[in-house]
Amino acid sequence: MKTKVLKVHADFPAREVIAEAAKALRDGKVVIFPTETVYGVGVDCTNQKAMARLKEIKRRTDNKPFALLLPYMESVARHTAENAALYKLLTKFWPGPLTIVVPSKQGGNIGLRMPRHTVALNLIRAAGCDIAAPSANFEGNPPPVNCSQALRDLEGLVDLALDSGESEVKQSSTVVDLTFSQPKILREGVITLEEIQKVMKTKTILFVCTGNSCRSVMAEYILKDALKKNKRDDVEVMSAGTAVFVNAPASSNTLEVLQAEGIDAGEHVSQPVDSALLKRADLILTMTNGHRQQIIDKIPEVASRVFLLREFSDKNPTGNMDVDDPMGGSLQEYKMCLSVIKEAVNKIIGLI
Repeated sequence: MKTKVLKVHADFPAREVIAEAAKALRDGKVVIFPTETVYGVGVDCTNQKAMARLKEIKRRTDNKPFALLLPYMESVARHTAENAALYKLLTKFWPGPLTIVVPSKQGGNIGLRMPRHTVALNLIRAAGCDIAAPSANFEGNPPPVNCSQALRDLEGLVDLALDSGESEVKQSSTVVDLTFSQPKILREGVITLEEIQKVMKTKTILFVCTGNSCRSVMAEYILKDALKKNKRDDVEVMSAGTAVFVNAPASSNTLEVLQAEGIDAGEHVSQPVDSALLKRADLILTMTNGHRQQIIDKIPEVASRVFLLREFSDKNPTGNMDVDDPMGGSLQEYKMCLSVIKEAVNKIIGLI
């Protein structure tokens, strides 16, 4: 059997080429394709016959499983329990040259990666399945950085090969094992252990209000300013809204009251709360109980990390735990809102 080779543009792959390769994968065929690191050889991971054939082609033993290439960051939830540390790495390095080993929901451990290469991502998404995809070479041989090198070992053993020229990175992905108490590098690549450790050690705080134009913006920039003054670079601060439909700047009154504090929030652009933001946050602080409940209803697993901002305030004579929305109010109302937020944020600084 001669391997069929299809040329494909690395950045603008023809739809019909991707469709043919995706159908081949769904039909249980074995396909060589490019990634940004090296060329891989893949099959549908749910097809047992195809998996057995891949093991035979790679000459790999059963005790060395294949990593899976995923189409979306959200696909991780199908395979492993999520946590903030994992999502920090996904947000920072995916799509990209990082394979993450995590406990599998099916037992044992599993390696997961979302490639950055346009051809690879389009192929995985078009196939509609996760792809088991080691490098396209025999065990022990150098991983191929172009299609010709891949075919030196695998010509005639695979059904189809996509050729988009040289890989960008020309080095296998970094493999980090998160099943230990501390991350462990199993294979060195372009992403270093120091980079991984820095990301995982960074605390992420997310402030949430409704429109992400007033209250959460004040909290974000007040905390950022305090951290800067304390020379802290180990905390990431973000804000988002539960009802953001159009990206917009902070309100003029918000900008004015922050400016009076010597803080410039002119570059702020509102963003909606999404699952990725929530899952990577170590601490989620909402302005009202309604916001808190919306988040828990959306992503129940983050419930233990969601608090009302005012739970951290010592000054609350009325017992009202909500930070009232000043939107549409006077500048004085914005100043009062900022005072409430600032008191709570200053308490938080001492806890992180």
